[in-house]
Amino acid sequence: MTYRFTAQLACGLDDPDQGDCVMAGVAESDDEEAFSMLFMCDFNEPDAQEVRLGMDTHCLVTPDQGTAYGCVSEVELEGDVLRVTLDPSSLDALGLVDPVVEALLRAPGADVARMREVLPRILAYGRPDARPRLIKL
Repeated sequence: MTYRFTAQLACGLDDPDQGDCVMAGVAESDDEEAFSMLFMCDFNEPDAQEVRLGMDTHCLVTPDQGTAYGCVSEVELEGDVLRVTLDPSSLDALGLVDPVVEALLRAPGADVARMREVLPRILAYGRPDARPRLIKL
């Protein structure tokens, strides 16, 4: 079954002067209890420790700090629906029960455009075997 939510917020941040990582995401609202998906990667190439720990790829963070690395299998935007398919082995770490999450995008157009610009770069970060097999934004 697919988890669906309406995203009132979207972002794409890639300025090292404004943050310590590249980030793109969507959220129901700015309420701490709201559902959100934040995709992140470092500005720099992974170092030896990140490689050793399996943190040499994109990261996804969900509410309550659920975190998984290299977990996005597919991501596509059709109309105003962002569909993210996750590796089922990451669901427990992310606090999710469904491997498919759909966000109905109701965020301001400029914010969605920025998210669409930054997200592919995040998903292409790090080791090739952890990159999504489909990125259609």
